[in-house]
This record gives sequence, structure tokens and C-alpha cells, in this order.
Amino acid sequence: MARSRTVFSLSFVAVIALVALVAGVVTGRATGSGGPARGGGGVGNAAGTRIDVIIKASDSSFWQVMVAGANNAAADFGIEVSTFGPTSETNIDEQVQLVENSVSRGVDGLVLAANSSSALNSAIDRARQAGVKVITVDSRVTTATEGFIGTDNVKAGAQAGRRMCELLTAANRTTGAILIESSVAGIQSLTDRDAGFRQGLAEKCPRVDATQQRYNNNDINTAAAQVNDALTANRELLGVFADNNTSGVGAARAVKDNAAADRVPVVAFDSDPQENAALADGSIDALVVQNPYFFGYQGVLAAAMAAAGRIPPADIDPGAVVADQRNRTEPAVRALLEPPAEETGG
Repeated sequence: MARSRTVFSLSFVAVIALVALVAGVVTGRATGSGGPARGGGGVGNAAGTRIDVIIKASDSSFWQVMVAGANNAAADFGIEVSTFGPTSETNIDEQVQLVENSVSRGVDGLVLAANSSSALNSAIDRARQAGVKVITVDSRVTTATEGFIGTDNVKAGAQAGRRMCELLTAANRTTGAILIESSVAGIQSLTDRDAGFRQGLAEKCPRVDATQQRYNNNDINTAAAQVNDALTANRELLGVFADNNTSGVGAARAVKDNAAADRVPVVAFDSDPQENAALADGSIDALVVQNPYFFGYQGVLAAAMAAAGRIPPADIDPGAVVADQRNRTEPAVRALLEPPAEETGG
């Protein structure tokens, strides 16, 4: 895809090398059985390779984009992919059960966007002991896997912090407090984003206090209420950083309801139709956009490599892009803001 040359921090050559390796793997497996190579894109059939993809939540368009990437990889390389997800990112027990179900079905590989850095460790360990190759995406876990694909959230958070500083500096408002509106406590990717945001903000806006933080349990209404309360309690609140799409939608709603968009900048993570609309109408000033399509597509390829006995890259960072009013209609940025998406199945 053309946009990969623009937005991925991993070298394009390395990505092509991984795709080429998987192409060789699936073609070799298909022709090794003595039959003709079959499958999507003329690459060959993976000869029964079965990969399960478990996202963080089925109630989020962000994760449906990852599903679209996984299913397109399946079509392109003839890999058998099934996709699953708990109803919410807070349903960790449900996600553990989904991992256990994959092991019981005897799949060859698993692509997992874990809802906890540690709570799924035992299930992951059991999967690998059963011969299932595990690739984690988006959030790291604290046990061994075959590889990780995800944004360097500290670095991406720092991009958000720097943009917030730019917005505050342009308004000559660099002394005071901002609110960090977060989704769920204890999620490593979010913790890293928040830490990176504070680092990036402090580089040139050291007098901005970013210690105030609220957790909305991944609920838009709660996020909107928390931001509304913060705006009411402190009429001089400088800005809001929202560290995922749910938080971003809630923050935008509260800022709009308080007619504060012209004085309280909002910098948020990710994209979905509601966030994109808020970016267009000015209730969100900037979005730090990841590439969940890449998580799904490349995750399936990496799992297929591992299942075939090859060694996938240990760590791939597709990077993040800051989208705003100036660049949101550019083709490479628009492709990230409006990627393909589809519902999960089972």
C-alpha cells in the first residue's frame, strides 16, 4: 500500500521482506503437498494454516479496522483466519477464555491484542506450550511470545504532547493545568502514551501541569461527564489530552457542549467516525493516528511465518501520524483516518 511508505517508522524494505518470507512460506507449504498452489492473490494456499485473531473489543471501530486487515491478509495469502473479541476492553476474563478456546481448537497461530499486560500471561503460556505461535499487537505482555507489532506509545504520546504545547503557545496560554482523560488504568499502552505525552509537553511547556487525570472505564458518557466536570471546576483549564478514541469522543462532546472549542484544545489518540467529525468541526484539534489495519494484516503474516517454523521480526513499529485541519485531507493521512473496517465473526 502506498501509504506504508509515508507513515511507517519500520523501513519499507523490512516490511517487504516479511511479506516475501510469508509468500515463500505459504507457497512452499502449498506445493509441498504435491498439489497446485491455490489461494488469494495467486500467492498460494497456506495448506491448512489456521490463525485466530483476538481483538480488544468488538464494540470499537478501531478494532474492526484491525479485523479488516487480518481478513485481507487471509484472502491475499490463503490463510484460514477466524476473528474474535470480547464486548469491551474491560472484559479481560472473556478475552482469557477466547485464548483458551483457540488452544482447544488446535489453531496454528494466534494474533492477540491483549487487554492486560499480565492477566493473559498464563493463557499465553499454555497456548505456546500447546504449540500455538503467539504474536501480540498494540499492547505488550510480560511473558514470552513469538513477536510484537505495535506503536511505540511513549514516542507517539510525546508527539501528542509536543502538539499540545504548540497549540497552547500559539494561544499564549502556557501556565496552568490540563486534563489527561484516560480509558482504563493499568493498560501498558495507555500508561506509555500518558508518560510520553507528559514528556513531550514538558520539553517546551514546563509550566503546564499535566498531573490531573481521570479514568472513564472506556465509556464515552463517563468521559464526557469527567471532562465537563473539569471544565466547570476550572474555567481556566488549558486543554485536554484523550489517550484513546473513546476518551477523545467524550472530550470532544464536553468541549462542544461547553462552547469551549475555541479556548480549550483537545489532542486525542486514534480515529473513528465520531473523532473524525470532531476533528473536522474543531472540537478536536489533533489526532495521533495509528494503523490498526497494519496490526491485523502484518500480525497474520507474522503468525503464519512462526507456524511454518520461520522466525518473524521480534518487534515492528508502524509509527503514528499527527492529523489536524492542515493535513487531514491529504491522501496518506486520509487513508489512516478512514481505513476499511468490518465486524468481527467467529
